Amino acid sequence: MSNIKIAVAGVGNCFSSLWQGINYYRTRTADDAIGLMHWDIGGYTPGDIDVVAAFDIDRRKVGQDVSRAIFAPPNCTTVFCPDIPDTDVTVQMGRVLDGYSEHMADYPDNQTFVLSDQPEATEDDVVRILRESGAEILVNYLPVGSEKAVRFYAGCALKAGLGYINNMPVFIASDPEWAEKFREKGLPIIGDDIKSQLGATITHRVLANLFKNRGVKLEKTYQLNTGGNTDFLNMLNRHRLKSKKLSKTEAVQSVLPQRLDPENIHIGPSDYVAFQKDNKVAFIRMEGKLFGDVPMHLEMRLSVEDSPNSAGVAIDSIRCCRIAIDRGLSGVLTSPSSYFMKHPPEQFTDDEACRRTEEFISGKRES
Repeated sequence: MSNIKIAVAGVGNCFSSLWQGINYYRTRTADDAIGLMHWDIGGYTPGDIDVVAAFDIDRRKVGQDVSRAIFAPPNCTTVFCPDIPDTDVTVQMGRVLDGYSEHMADYPDNQTFVLSDQPEATEDDVVRILRESGAEILVNYLPVGSEKAVRFYAGCALKAGLGYINNMPVFIASDPEWAEKFREKGLPIIGDDIKSQLGATITHRVLANLFKNRGVKLEKTYQLNTGGNTDFLNMLNRHRLKSKKLSKTEAVQSVLPQRLDPENIHIGPSDYVAFQKDNKVAFIRMEGKLFGDVPMHLEMRLSVEDSPNSAGVAIDSIRCCRIAIDRGLSGVLTSPSSYFMKHPPEQFTDDEACRRTEEFISGKRES
């Protein structure tokens, strides 16, 4: 089988961790590879992925080889695989649209984007590059709130004939109109808004399900997150958070036996703390009633490197998208989306989503 060929929109921390991970696991075997949910998916191992095209808007990345661009500022994620060979794939100037929040210009260059002065790519440019590269899947890593830009690249994927993985909280896979476009074109799509391997959302969901299974009534809950990467800096603009907040909130609400009133649930980013860099700290509080209506409170603090945490899931979603291409499947891949994403078209408990995804991987379930 040939390697999986991906294109990426957004050469930020998340892609840096993903590309580092792909190269890191190329030197490992199934016996010594830790930190993975799956070593083999449909015959593809983690190292069987090549990047063949990339787009960004930062002048420190545009024009650079992908393997150097992933370490350029403002990227600040953990470097766990520093010696990556050049790819001979140059980062191309993308389309800005709403992919850049103006307030970020007020911060030091090492913390924020520095817009390239190269001409922006047109739709024809992006489609041509995707076709000429031989890419099979376009992986979206654009910033939160990039509604127009995400749809721009989704449209380019359709025109170029690529599968699409939407890691961001702009609703494409969970929008029936967009989902139908991919089905009609015979292309698979996974989305929306990637869950981390062991992050705040998946932990919050598991705890909420634990309350339900143990007969504890959850009455109030919050999840507050701080971080120091460009994602958190971007999210200081609260106008860009509508879909992100909805995605994270729905991920928890969907596993509750009864939905909480809006005033009793708060889930979303809290603040930008520059010195945290790519470290994300999540604070979760849950208030409920035990046997005899006796109150109980749970407080939890989770500290993780944000981008490697998402890469552990992305490396599986890419391989699931490729086996869908191999099998001639199209439209939303419901099971992988429910397991890998916060806002899939259909929500299941995590145990059920896991079971369905394993069945998809084995070929027992089509989507």
